Amino acid sequence: MDNIKARHKRVLAAVCAAVCVLASVPVSAEKAAARYEAEKAVLDKVDVQGDYVSLKSEGSVTFKVEISETGWYDLDFISSGIGGSKENNASVDGEFTGRFKSESGAMNDSEIKNVFMEKGSHDITVTPSWGWINIDALVINAAQLKNSYDVKGELSNKNATDSTKRLMAFLKDNYGMKTISGQQCDGGLNGTEFKVIKEATGKTPALVGLDLMDYTPSRVSLGAKGNSVEKAIEFSKAGGIVEMCWHWSAPRKYIKEGKDSNGNPMWWGSFYTANVTIDFDAVMNGKDPEGYKLLMSDIDTIAAELKKLQDADVPILFRPLHEGSGGWFWWGSGSANSYKKLWVTMYDKLTNEHGLNNLIWVYNGQSKDWYPGDEYVDIIGEDIYPGKQVTSPQSSKFLEAADYTDDTKIVTLSENGCLFDPDVAHDRNTLWSWFCIWGGEFVRSGSKLSEEYSTAEMWKKVYNSEYVLTLDELPDLRSYPVEGDVPPVDDLQTGDINHDGKVDVTDISLAAALVKGIKTPKDKTAADVNGDGKVNITDISLIAAHIKGIRNL
Repeated sequence: MDNIKARHKRVLAAVCAAVCVLASVPVSAEKAAARYEAEKAVLDKVDVQGDYVSLKSEGSVTFKVEISETGWYDLDFISSGIGGSKENNASVDGEFTGRFKSESGAMNDSEIKNVFMEKGSHDITVTPSWGWINIDALVINAAQLKNSYDVKGELSNKNATDSTKRLMAFLKDNYGMKTISGQQCDGGLNGTEFKVIKEATGKTPALVGLDLMDYTPSRVSLGAKGNSVEKAIEFSKAGGIVEMCWHWSAPRKYIKEGKDSNGNPMWWGSFYTANVTIDFDAVMNGKDPEGYKLLMSDIDTIAAELKKLQDADVPILFRPLHEGSGGWFWWGSGSANSYKKLWVTMYDKLTNEHGLNNLIWVYNGQSKDWYPGDEYVDIIGEDIYPGKQVTSPQSSKFLEAADYTDDTKIVTLSENGCLFDPDVAHDRNTLWSWFCIWGGEFVRSGSKLSEEYSTAEMWKKVYNSEYVLTLDELPDLRSYPVEGDVPPVDDLQTGDINHDGKVDVTDISLAAALVKGIKTPKDKTAADVNGDGKVNITDISLIAAHIKGIRNL
């Protein structure tokens, strides 16, 4: 009886979610707000310079704004960096919203796009990250949204393995429906982070984040030994999804001697710009041919490890050269052109030279200007560390990332520090494909759950949410249907919209997405349950009744 009640509860929640999706999607505001002068804002430890203000290493500038209509807005901070370009923080009503970059020189536009605000009064506050900026005004404009979940989902590598195609098909179908839970964990399925999450929530993440770092030749020469390949195979066999980054330590000749500011050997953090002497632009423009040869050799080494995963039939969400535009890693220490050249070179070597067809390429460069091109990217990822116990779904960054390309691609939260509230994400239509909380202090203190970044209550809420998928809720990814598997319409079961051989809550979500116009399922015919030539809330209700055993289709 308890199982039946639990099933009915899940179906009811799915129906409610579907109805809410149809009714509650925010739209772009039609009117711009106004221009708010900085010298008239609420100022704390800020110098007034006539018609602008100067924010240095401390203090804040708080604009009191009025929003006439609930919707999405672009925040344009008319500002300039003092002594160079500077990045600083903005929050709305005390909730971190994003960072904006102010170039040096004359006052210029510094935008945070796609910020959701409800009708009424709000405090928009600027605080130092780097500090040292002049601020003239805040201008609020109506956002022009690009937010399509109906992605093509075509892999850039046309020779992708069967398992890789099936994983991508699932990601495409699930996008805009539910967010996949993920966790960075060096120990994999049986690692400490996974055990802590299981104990705290009763659930296991559907995706594991792993790192190729300790396979890098310079680290191996200094005693490092990688095990993430074995952990990836183990997790894939358990039915999970594997994401891999690569903290790429520079070749040994470029690693500084001595210790860093924390007292650790420089080579431990030899992927950081501050710990190496590499001139990345020189390597990529031909002025340092030896350095280029060393980088290519490193890629060849990593290719051998990725080949083991292909041989084991493990598809990988591969996100190399992550956070490039930030500049803190050496692959971001030069120009955007150098970064893009390395990305394309790596793509070509791994795909065409080494024949690696098990990679789904996740661009994680954090900037439209650094985007290497649609033909080299399958998914767009963002890494966000907003602070501590910040539960916002980071809608602004979600929409900004979607705008890196004129095409439509899946957007994901490839690395994050805090869990976001799935209910708020749903209400704001911010449905990241997956999230992946970083390991260590972001999850645990020793072998116990840490609440420094996310509360125990939020961990339970997220992992038991109707909008989040855990390991036990994933379909069989090895047999997940792809285009060539679709049987003739006459052989399909009515209501089985995703053609997986059963009618369940996923089909309710797909029907709702079709009605809303955000996704086009494999077969609209299966969604028209009552055969009246259209798909609407009646069909959703009939599917729900079938699942609950009230009425068969």
